[in-house]
Amino acid sequence: METAGSSIISALGAGSGVDFTKLASDISAATYAAQRNQITARKTSLEAQVSAASQLRGAITGLASALGDRVRTGDLAPKGTLANPAVATVTVPPGLSPRGSFSLEVTQLARSQTLLSRPLASRDALVGEGTLTLRFGTVSGTSFTPDAARAGIDIAVTDTDTLATLASKINTASGGAVQAYVATGTNGAQLVMKGREGAANGFQLEATGMGGGPVAGDLEYLGWTPASGGALLQSTARNATLSLDGVAMTSPTNRVTGLPGGFTLDLAATNTGAPTTLSFGTSTTAITSVMEDFVVALNDIVGQLNDLAAPIGGELGNDPGAREFRRDLAGLSGRVVMPGAGTNDPRTLADLGLALNRDGTFKLDTARLNRSLETNPDAVAAMFTTGVNGVFATVDRFARESSLVTDPVSLGGSLSRYEKQLAASDERLTRIAEQQEALRERLTREFTASERRVAASQSTLAFLRQQVDIWSNSDN
Repeated sequence: METAGSSIISALGAGSGVDFTKLASDISAATYAAQRNQITARKTSLEAQVSAASQLRGAITGLASALGDRVRTGDLAPKGTLANPAVATVTVPPGLSPRGSFSLEVTQLARSQTLLSRPLASRDALVGEGTLTLRFGTVSGTSFTPDAARAGIDIAVTDTDTLATLASKINTASGGAVQAYVATGTNGAQLVMKGREGAANGFQLEATGMGGGPVAGDLEYLGWTPASGGALLQSTARNATLSLDGVAMTSPTNRVTGLPGGFTLDLAATNTGAPTTLSFGTSTTAITSVMEDFVVALNDIVGQLNDLAAPIGGELGNDPGAREFRRDLAGLSGRVVMPGAGTNDPRTLADLGLALNRDGTFKLDTARLNRSLETNPDAVAAMFTTGVNGVFATVDRFARESSLVTDPVSLGGSLSRYEKQLAASDERLTRIAEQQEALRERLTREFTASERRVAASQSTLAFLRQQVDIWSNSDN
């Protein structure tokens, strides 16, 4: 880097011939080289330790997450089975685990009201000016019982409205409570209106036209009440009716909720007089598969731990968090998974076949797992839920404990400590760079001043030599 002083010296063509700018830069760099190299080496070591601790923490956290996915929505999620699957579809919300079996008989499906208007010549035919009022309630034969909690909806119809624009106004005004469209068939264009499922979602159309009566072109032509008729009632709104273990139930829709254990039924067909069995069984195959995968995943973590925390050459060879993680991992099979389990019920991961080898790796004791599945399958199944207890909760708790940054002997505590030390190293390198630059500038100024003095001395010497030469020539 060229300074003002070095530029002047260069321009004068004077000086000692030494590159003082480079000399100042080299001296300042050499002054702080040992500190900088030491901190850089420490920073490299810290970065490796941060990476190693993050890898182990990510491995156990990933295992807990994968296990949770399988329990919530995967092969361990509770599923209901119907002997007659055509009757309904069973859904279990995440976090719930219904058990047992039920007798299900569906005697009626929920249905919506469907109404066809009298026909007009086309979808663009004018319907007549007036007001169309939608009232919701229960239709039974020729009677209509209005729903007192729902006010009628008045729809203003202009003299330019057609059958098509009227359908659009009904959709908008009802907010989807009635879906209307125009269908053109052999009788002409007709307004099709469909309500929502459930007996209380029946409706009638009260039409006030211009007094022309129920003739095409007057709005009264499109009105309908159960007593007056006129339009064609295709289906009456009704509730679904069913019985579960002999208990009679109704539902306004074909999606039935509020059932034991929290499961939901989507009814699809009736089976009057032929009840079907709904059961929530235990998938022993899925549990065995999960335990096999669990052991493989744990051994993968053990392998990473052995490499990263090796006493010689391991990034975490002397790390307290890694040592604690190894101890906790070795004690995982003995952790109590179900604290409230009965005397003969499985309580620990060891009861599910998780066993520890002498070298610190894991194995699956299939005989012990099978014995638990055969003697108490429901208790085993209860260990694979998303509740506060169970296999997932235990592994998730282990992962969280290992990630605690406030615990100095956890992986999280080690990671936090290394990250702070890494930040301190970066700050120290920044200060060294600032100190080195300050030294370089000071030396450059001092060397520049020295160069000026040398240049002045050389100039004086040259003058004296010139005078001596003159005097010597004059003597001759």
